[in-house]
Amino acid sequence: MIASLRRQLLFLGHTVWGSQHDYGLFKTEFSPQLAWFAKFKIWIDLGYLGFADDYTTLELHIPHKKPRKSKANPNPSLSDEQKAHNRSISHTRIVVEHVLASLKHWAILTAKFRNHRANMEDTIIWAAAGLHNFLLNLA
Repeated sequence: MIASLRRQLLFLGHTVWGSQHDYGLFKTEFSPQLAWFAKFKIWIDLGYLGFADDYTTLELHIPHKKPRKSKANPNPSLSDEQKAHNRSISHTRIVVEHVLASLKHWAILTAKFRNHRANMEDTIIWAAAGLHNFLLNLA
């Protein structure tokens, strides 16, 4: 999902069955060969770690990852500057989380889906996203 800072949904990918990594699905929707995000400031989470290598952006904001525990580093932690940086990124990214939460107000998106029509899941989530954007513009 791609959302603006005004909480508008700009893009929703197709729904898929099973366990698949978000970044892998993202690359199928947005081919890395094209300059999709060259003019945008992007805030992403740690699920998209390879984004900086595959795409060019105006600005890319990704949080710092906590180091792994090892014998050489038995108590891994982030520095105070890294924690502050992660906090500032979280303040912007929370907008997307609020958009996700507003979509979950539609009970059909949170309950088990038992309809077997082709692409019906996508149709329903796109309708909910359209209603979300419509109601946002009314306010």
